[in-house]
Amino acid sequence: MKVLVVGANGTTGKQVVEKVANSKQHEAYAMIRDEKQAGALKKLGANVVLGDLEQDVSDALRGMDAVIFAAGSGGHTGDEKTIAVDQNGAKNIIDEAKNQGVKRFVMLSSMGTDAPEQGPEGLQLYLRAKAIADEYLKQSNLQYTIVRPGTLSNDQATGKIDINNDIEDKSQTIPRADVAAVLVECLNEEATIGKTFEMLAGETEIEQAIKFTH
Repeated sequence: MKVLVVGANGTTGKQVVEKVANSKQHEAYAMIRDEKQAGALKKLGANVVLGDLEQDVSDALRGMDAVIFAAGSGGHTGDEKTIAVDQNGAKNIIDEAKNQGVKRFVMLSSMGTDAPEQGPEGLQLYLRAKAIADEYLKQSNLQYTIVRPGTLSNDQATGKIDINNDIEDKSQTIPRADVAAVLVECLNEEATIGKTFEMLAGETEIEQAIKFTH
């Protein structure tokens, strides 16, 4: 599949790009706003397309089979930017994916979006924006998967996660590399279509965990 990675220049996004590019099933397309970002992403094995979340993204999505949305303000860029990226930017990509006939959409969301008002005060708007985008995706008729990791770390990948009811301690973290691996693996696992799940570092191999067999 031709896979467009949105948020490709971010810390997690770059790892997603690299994993898509290294997979045998997929071809990586990195969406960037600035051509100066192209060199590093091409070195990871990606094709590069120009597009701005807050503008017309029709050219970026043309010919794509799938989208991995890994963009995010992280809740630390101010309220206006959070809504522009995490809420309206996501909606913009979802709408254009529908217009272009893209079938598959994997969304990087966040643990806590099911109850934003219970989140840390500084992150409540971010979680609310993510929640609105997630719900918009669910209503889109796209073949979606919504992945909600806990706090991201820069630790080395373990290849093992816990999801949903297997999570006992939500204060745990998860390496970005494992999150990236899950996002890409969701493209290969039909059992994830129509699913929304939380995840943290854990004890189950990624491929097995996302089969939802237990």
